[in-house]
Amino acid sequence: MNPVLHSNILGSGKPLLILHGFLGMSDNWKTLGSKYSEHGMQVHLIDQRNHGRSFHAEEFNYDILAEDLRNYIEQHELRDVIILGHSMGGKTAMQFAVRYPDLIQKLIVADIAPKYYPPHHEYIINGLNHLDFGVIKSRGEADSELSKYIQEKGIRQFLLKNLYWVEKGKLAFRFNLEVLSHKMEEIGEGLSAIDQYNGPTLFLRGDKSEYIIPSDSEIIRRHFPNAVIESIDHAGHWLHAENPTQFFNKTFNFIKS
Repeated sequence: MNPVLHSNILGSGKPLLILHGFLGMSDNWKTLGSKYSEHGMQVHLIDQRNHGRSFHAEEFNYDILAEDLRNYIEQHELRDVIILGHSMGGKTAMQFAVRYPDLIQKLIVADIAPKYYPPHHEYIINGLNHLDFGVIKSRGEADSELSKYIQEKGIRQFLLKNLYWVEKGKLAFRFNLEVLSHKMEEIGEGLSAIDQYNGPTLFLRGDKSEYIIPSDSEIIRRHFPNAVIESIDHAGHWLHAENPTQFFNKTFNFIKS
């Protein structure tokens, strides 16, 4: 039997499955997840493979991530799910929707388009691979070392949330850095030309983000004919964290519509 993805399930009601981005984890969505659950939804905060507390595996591409999700839905006996995915999680959600349209009722994609993105996380992967946990004994030391490679404090804090104590005095990352380091091309993959999902779809972009640009509306509507594309104000790629109130309101209105 296939291993099942780890999740944190909040509340009861209509199932909403939330998928984090590259090098993220389900915990990144705890605050918003709680809010959806308070509004009558059963929220599944899911760790994708090689991330968070989910299993590690050599295979890693969107076909497999979509299959993991189908397996999760089957194991939890869910029907008519709503899926919300951010960045890499949005790519997984799109792949799932075009492959298993009968299992999904609505799709929400946060700040990613169904196109190919060239690898652009190399400096992050490079910095992470330079951390030596034989020498580094605290989060502060890890941050100090990482700052030599990654200037943006917010990105470092996001990455360091993945640190945990494997045993007394021994830190490690929850994500599978070894595999993810070699799968950078896979992270950027787009949908195949013929893929299409006709269900209701909401694309949200940060108004300061360059992940979805105006000309992407054509490719979005080719794959998702019933897509609505909206912007979140004063937000970049981490739009759900930078403007959580507007993000919640727009997504919840779409869910309820």
